Amino acid sequence: MTDITRADGRSVDQLRPITIERGWSSQAEGSALISFGNTKVLCTASFTNGVPRWLTGKGKGWITAEYAMLPRATNERNDRESVKGKIGGRTHEISRLIGRALRAVVDTKALGENTIVIDCDVLQADGGTRTAAITGAYVALADAIEWGRGKRFIGQKAQVLFDSVAAVSVGIIDGEPMLDLAYVEDVRAETDMNVVVTGRGLFVEVQGTAEGAPFDKRELDALLELGVNGCADLRTHQLAALQPAEGE
Repeated sequence: MTDITRADGRSVDQLRPITIERGWSSQAEGSALISFGNTKVLCTASFTNGVPRWLTGKGKGWITAEYAMLPRATNERNDRESVKGKIGGRTHEISRLIGRALRAVVDTKALGENTIVIDCDVLQADGGTRTAAITGAYVALADAIEWGRGKRFIGQKAQVLFDSVAAVSVGIIDGEPMLDLAYVEDVRAETDMNVVVTGRGLFVEVQGTAEGAPFDKRELDALLELGVNGCADLRTHQLAALQPAEGE
C-alpha cells in the first residue's frame, strides 16, 4: 500500500475507529450499538418462538432484518418512510442484504422453529451504514441465540452459528484503492464497493459499481483484498465484544 494519508489521518488500508457496545438495549434479547467512526447504528435482535406460516412444520427457523435511518441521521432532515407511507427501494435492498448476510452463517435447522428479527436503525450516518449494520447485527444475533438457548427454545448443544460475518466498504479515490469510506470519500469515489465476508474468509456478497471510470481486474483484486483484511479486523472486534463480562 502507498503512504497516502487521508483527510482523517488514516492510511488507505485502515479502518475508522470501531466500537461495539454490546447489550445497549435492556429490552431486546440481543443488541449492539456499533460505530464505524461517526457512523452509528443500533442493532437489536428480537426472539420469537414460532416461524412464519410458510415455514411451519418444516423444523427450521428464520432470520430476517429491517433497516431504517432516523430523520436527522444525515446533515438535513429526511421524512420518516412510515409517514410517507412507502418504504424506499434503498431501504428494502439493505434490509434484504442484512438478512442474507446473517442467514449465511446460521444453521436454521439447529435454530428450530424460532424467528429472530434484527432491526438496524441508523442514528448517525457518515458512510458505510449498511456495512456497520451487518457487523453489529451479528453481535446482536449471537446474544439473541444464547437468550433462546437459556429459555430452552434452542437445544443446549445446538450449533446455530457456525461462523461469523462482517462487512466493510472499499473504493477507489484518485486512482487509489481505500478501505472503509467515510461519506466525504464515498461521494467522490470512482469505484464504490461493499464486501460481506465470513470469519473463514468466504464471500457472502460483493456489491461493486464504477461511478466514474470502469475498473480492471487488478483494481478489483486490490479492493477485495482490502475488504477481506478489513472484515478480518472487524471479526476481532466482534469476538472481543462477545467475550463474557465479569459476573456473566
